[in-house]
Amino acid sequence: MDLLDKLTSILGEPHVLTGEAAASYGRDWTGKYISAPLAVIRPANTAEVSAAVTVCAAARQPIVPVSGNTGLSGGTHAEGAVMISLARMNKIREIRPEARLAIAEAGVILSSLHDAVDAHDLVFPLTFGARGSAMIGGVLSTNAGGSNVLRYGNTRALCLGLEVVLPDGRVMDLMSELHKDNTGYDLKHLMIGGEGTLGLITGAVLKLSPKPKAYATAMLACPSLPDALTALNHLQEASGGAVEAFEYMPRAYIERHIAHIKGAREPFEAPHDVNILVEIGATAPRDATPLADGSIPVVNALEVTLAEMLQQGAISDAVIARSDTQRREMWARREEAAEITLTTPMLVDSDVSVPVDQVDTFLERISARVRAMDPDAQELTVSHLGDGNLHYTVYPGNETPEHRDAIRRAVEEVVAELGGSFSAEHGIGLTKLPSMQRNKDAVALQVMTAIKQTLDPLGIMNPGKVVPKME
Repeated sequence: MDLLDKLTSILGEPHVLTGEAAASYGRDWTGKYISAPLAVIRPANTAEVSAAVTVCAAARQPIVPVSGNTGLSGGTHAEGAVMISLARMNKIREIRPEARLAIAEAGVILSSLHDAVDAHDLVFPLTFGARGSAMIGGVLSTNAGGSNVLRYGNTRALCLGLEVVLPDGRVMDLMSELHKDNTGYDLKHLMIGGEGTLGLITGAVLKLSPKPKAYATAMLACPSLPDALTALNHLQEASGGAVEAFEYMPRAYIERHIAHIKGAREPFEAPHDVNILVEIGATAPRDATPLADGSIPVVNALEVTLAEMLQQGAISDAVIARSDTQRREMWARREEAAEITLTTPMLVDSDVSVPVDQVDTFLERISARVRAMDPDAQELTVSHLGDGNLHYTVYPGNETPEHRDAIRRAVEEVVAELGGSFSAEHGIGLTKLPSMQRNKDAVALQVMTAIKQTLDPLGIMNPGKVVPKME
């Protein structure tokens, strides 16, 4: 039997896709990475994943895991590989409200988990624009971030346990439900963020949080980014640390949003350079229970705080959402970032992080560098300002690969000057391999290479991603 016959005997013919049936899997969301996988297989459970990986390992056949395929860094490029889709492994095995945890298979769509735990007045707080297609296995493999990291942390902070199929087909059971487990190396965290290069995540124990009973959401205009950081700290103190999101959209972003999204509107009556989306989540009944006049205490408190900041000059303008419709409109403005940014392939996009008090410095320095390199370039920024993560994009006037690479290097250099990271939440994949080679500590790269070689000596598990080849 050849490899495909063996995989068919394990999974059944309908779940081994080849040719035209597999073609759609070879194109990622950005359209930048196109490949022709040997086959796409769709196992129904961990045992089938294990058996399929064992067969591939025996044949030294490269394997590429795929979840929602909404990544932005080429992590699912799969030329000649067997892609393992986790889409059929979409069961939420258990929700335990008292323990505030959920046990889910890797193919569970993020929004489906949101809906399931909502019935228990709980949240799995990871959220971002692609939540309707992104899957649990994918968000764990990339250690996804999103808009609520400020309050809840990124995906790594939301996971208690994992089930992982290793590159030789063995199943590693790390499905701990413990908040404390100090028994040697933390293999769970080794797999989270590994982008499927060390093993294939098939299930997870996830931490849940109390569902906010009410939200206070507003758009703020600030005189400057340092003023915005002061406003964030004030709001954190006033709310008892309940700020869930603090998202920065400069004037250029607002203008591009209005130009590209039908029905989009200005956030304020007058234009401002520094526009912030802030959201506070209230879990205490005293903050969320409507008063006799129908108003919500957490919204009232935000209004009072913003009025004080307006008087002090810390903010220039504010609009508070008075309905779910207004709240959704504010969030749509932010969550449509990918659609308005990735309008041309000839761009330099980045996903960087710097200390929160260095965001303004980063933007000043990189803007000056880019203007000096390319006077015709256009810039676009959107930022999870509360955690220092920026999505900084340049549309160069000179579109040669060499020029775009020079701009990318300039971004990396400014980030390094400020003690930041060239990759905050989108993963490494293929896109950032050169950045890893240039910027990652040499000893750290040696250790990563040694781990990869130890766990995957055949080099078949999502090969060529994350860890650059050592020279």
